[in-house]
Amino acid sequence: MNLADYSAHALLALYRSGGASPLEATRACLDRIAQLNPEINAFCLIDEAAALESARKSEALWQQRRQRGYRADHPSPGVLEGVPLSIKDLILTRGWPTLRGSRCVDPNQAWEVDAPVTARLREAGAVLLGKTTTPEFGCKGETSSPLSGVTCNPWDRSKTSGGSSGGAAAAVSSGMGPIAIGTDGAGSVRIPASFCGNVGFKPSFGRVPAFPSSPFGSLAHVGPHTMNVTDTALVMNVMKLPDARDWSALPEDRSDYAIGLTDGVRGLRVAYSPRLGYVSALDPEIESAAEEAAKAAQGLGAIVEACDPPIDPPLDLIYGLWAAGAAAIWRGLDATQRERTDPDFRTQAEYGLEINATQMHQFQVRRAELGSRLRVFMQNFDLLITPSTAVCAFDLGTTARPTKLDPESMLGWTPFSYPFNLSQQPAISLPCGLNRQGLPIGVQLVGPMFGDGLVLRAARAMEQVLPPARRAPLAGS
Repeated sequence: MNLADYSAHALLALYRSGGASPLEATRACLDRIAQLNPEINAFCLIDEAAALESARKSEALWQQRRQRGYRADHPSPGVLEGVPLSIKDLILTRGWPTLRGSRCVDPNQAWEVDAPVTARLREAGAVLLGKTTTPEFGCKGETSSPLSGVTCNPWDRSKTSGGSSGGAAAAVSSGMGPIAIGTDGAGSVRIPASFCGNVGFKPSFGRVPAFPSSPFGSLAHVGPHTMNVTDTALVMNVMKLPDARDWSALPEDRSDYAIGLTDGVRGLRVAYSPRLGYVSALDPEIESAAEEAAKAAQGLGAIVEACDPPIDPPLDLIYGLWAAGAAAIWRGLDATQRERTDPDFRTQAEYGLEINATQMHQFQVRRAELGSRLRVFMQNFDLLITPSTAVCAFDLGTTARPTKLDPESMLGWTPFSYPFNLSQQPAISLPCGLNRQGLPIGVQLVGPMFGDGLVLRAARAMEQVLPPARRAPLAGS
């Protein structure tokens, strides 16, 4: 098998044994990028020279370890030593422009700062391949922008990869690196993970330190796309390490998410809610897949109960808060820059400019009520199972809107994702087979606040019995 199709933990096992090297794996990923990226457009920046240099350094460390074993006077390989991965173009990466999918950001400036997650990944020995595409400022659930164009779905090039971490999901799905780091403000990791058939995890808010603060405030989370849950636990052990620049970060979590990962779900109390009590439009194939996932959890020994959380539809709430963030960005642009923005982002910003202080206060009160209700609900359950999205990947450039983006066309088809940005709970999207068109279906597991390790443990058990859909068919195969 091509090394580009190996998971991160499988590559690390090969490095330890000498069965493969970081340089070989990095070249395999770069070859895959050269083969597929011109068509899929998952990467907006590729730095082959830097990646190969980093891989050579990692290879030397692994060779030294195999030859001499562990010695106190020699550096040891890092947790992710030699693992190729990518960073979404919303996340600061030293030496590379972070253009945020926008023609309004000047690339000709000093790029000297790593975001916390980028810094931790470098320290762990990861090989950074490049930056993945995003819609402008992460503004929507499909990945297209005036700057970097359209990112398509590796399973069907006529379909969207989702968004806003669509480039990250498409990269992992097609073997352009086993790990990709994304962000999730209303489902932006889980939506494309569901559409592209890989694992996408949104941790509890503050679990992964972030800097600078997102314009979308505490809706925004940093999370990984991976080939499997074992890789998710592996990279989360690095991503959650502390960084003092994030004043809202949670206290340091010294636990190892790999420990107990295979303990299963026996005895866990699981709520199954295929419609959250208010979702009217749901693809029947997706609903059927979610039901099978609930049955699978029960077959693994979980105590499953059909039960809807007592929340009201929060679409206008998430859209209002999101638009307020877009307006904050808009206010920092001059007239020329505003003319260069994506019309979809402009529509959000214009809506946000009409929101007054009283409305913002009401939004925050409603958000607090939703969060409170969900926390109380989760006192009776360890996990909640829902679909990841209400639809599978749709045609490029269409979210059923006639001209302008509105709340329904922006997020109406993904009603299961954004409630848990509002509540800040950990949530993961897992592959759950393919529909009749051959497109991936995702199922979502939601945990109680701070229950990140529990979500990963349950997801690991579930992925053993759910129909897989991780690897997209390659061109010409």
